Amino acid sequence: MAAALRGTLVTLVKGLGGARMHQLASRPLSVSASLCGQETPPPRADGTFKVTMVPGDGVGPELMTAVKDVFKAGDIPVEFEEFHLSEVQNMANEEKLEQVLTSMRNNRVAIKGKIHTPMEYKGELASYEMKLRRKLDLFANVVHVNSLKGYNTRHNNLDLVIIREQTEGEYSSLEHESASGVIECLKIITREKSRRIAKFAFDYATKLGRNKVTAVHKANIMKLGDGLFLQSCAEVAELYPKIKYENIIIDNCCMQLVQNPYQFDVLVMPNLYGNIIDNLAAGLVGGAGVVPGESYSAEYVVFETGARHPFAQAVGRNIANPTAMLLSAANMLRHLNLVFHSQMVSEAVKRVIRQGKVNN
Repeated sequence: MAAALRGTLVTLVKGLGGARMHQLASRPLSVSASLCGQETPPPRADGTFKVTMVPGDGVGPELMTAVKDVFKAGDIPVEFEEFHLSEVQNMANEEKLEQVLTSMRNNRVAIKGKIHTPMEYKGELASYEMKLRRKLDLFANVVHVNSLKGYNTRHNNLDLVIIREQTEGEYSSLEHESASGVIECLKIITREKSRRIAKFAFDYATKLGRNKVTAVHKANIMKLGDGLFLQSCAEVAELYPKIKYENIIIDNCCMQLVQNPYQFDVLVMPNLYGNIIDNLAAGLVGGAGVVPGESYSAEYVVFETGARHPFAQAVGRNIANPTAMLLSAANMLRHLNLVFHSQMVSEAVKRVIRQGKVNN
């Protein structure tokens, strides 16, 4: 699929760009920036934007090549500052991490592939993926699950949003062997971060005209940890009387998503549940290759695929689907208030899929 989609897109983007090349006169604050009170990064003196690019592992570099090809075809005023960070290719160390972080802090916007985390324990529990999130405080991961015309799936016309707290929970990297053969893993839930992600979810629903927020939990078993998360969500919900609030246990949520996903609008949840639901929901609309995502802090935004997979077995075979990364790139352009270019890329992607100009 990659060759057909990328080749057709490059041609189509050139045509769309030449058809009506103009910039919108006003530069309003983008919705994505306003969620965290950010100011959209201004262009440089030559009118271009500088964006940090981290291709990641697996097919990540191939997906980023598709992005760069499409941006070049559309004459999009973005310059990428590219860094290769990989634990599996021995291209990751603290010095390289700091270089990436410095670039992200300077540019405030990044596009990133999946940095694969090896399962083997080599003396360090926190992955470089987690280090990036923590050092930039990328607390909110947002995945918009939206059906694309042209993909035949069991459920059509889906439109739901998954919001995941991704700086604590089960991903706190706090594990130890308390006795021989006994491992303790600590799940950290705090009121401050639970209320912060709940507020983010309700602000998102308010600003994008959504009607309902559902908190996903396992408070019937983890009565204190998930109980605190659920209590925090309920407290924040009281501040938004126009938004309907519900909660659902994680295992029932998985079943309901498969049986009747239309009942959901915005879902908010702790870290591990969000990882699971992101992948499940991506499968409802075509798989990991079609769903975009982004991660927010108060200052920075990182655009990436919604379901994070390196898909290493596809490297070099030209079969990786670039749709998710291209739609993420289009969302990035909207965040930069390059509205015309954002629409050009996203409409080109959707038109190619709608017309079936892809390899199966």
